[in-house]
Amino acid sequence: MKPAAFTYHRAESVAHAVSLLGELGEDAKVIAGGQSLVALMNMRLARPSALVDLTGVRGLGHMVVDPSGSLRIGALVTHSAIEDYPLVIPGFEILPRAASLVGHWPIRTRGTFGGSIAHADPTSEWCLVAVLHGARMVMEGPGGTRTVGPDGFFEGPFMTCLGHDEILTEVVLTEPRERSAIREFARRAGDFAIVSAAVAYDVSDGVVSGARVALGGVAPVAVRSPAAEAELEGCEPVPEVFERAARAAAGDLEPPSDLHGSADYRRRLARVLTERALADTLAGD
Repeated sequence: MKPAAFTYHRAESVAHAVSLLGELGEDAKVIAGGQSLVALMNMRLARPSALVDLTGVRGLGHMVVDPSGSLRIGALVTHSAIEDYPLVIPGFEILPRAASLVGHWPIRTRGTFGGSIAHADPTSEWCLVAVLHGARMVMEGPGGTRTVGPDGFFEGPFMTCLGHDEILTEVVLTEPRERSAIREFARRAGDFAIVSAAVAYDVSDGVVSGARVALGGVAPVAVRSPAAEAELEGCEPVPEVFERAARAAAGDLEPPSDLHGSADYRRRLARVLTERALADTLAGD
């Protein structure tokens, strides 16, 4: 299968990319790793009139912890760079495990963190992590820089607030946690998850604080579970509490039904995966 005809433009800087997008109009698309866009183009589900290639743009390949403890990840950081990062990043230990769940190794070597966030697949590991860790998406456009949280950025399946002439340049993870874990269920290794669950919390004086539970594949975008978080907050991190929290997470959902499973099936997966992810946080105890 071959894509429809398009013009190709190689951006030299973020400002150049923004300028090109403004000139080329709404049918132009940004390409970095291309692991989602190229497949859609080959099936002619996407027919951009032009591509603006970001791979030559410098300054978007960083992973930096700032003085506040937040982690800044450049849009062009690849999945494999996160998976193989040589240092432990305190508060964000979930990242290598999440990266290892993204597709297959060839995809991880080319696909980018920012591309996955901008693609906004509701089952994406990185969209789930962004919700879990209170991410701030930094965008550059003709009007300058703006920053938006997950609730404002993700608008629906494969939809974000990014303007046609804006570029996602950086994602800032703002909520480090001492303990975290991620679980997902897919029919085959490397497939998109049917349902995924990610959890994170601190332990203060022997009880849970700052609990966060995020779920993917159960709504148009990745979502947090306030009910599950309330069950965890202020309690000891023990299996009985985890079971209650997992049941609360499932009971809080109205997931869709599709060819991969019914709404009830997705609720069951959400409960099981949440409980297992919470149990994983005790692995080092």
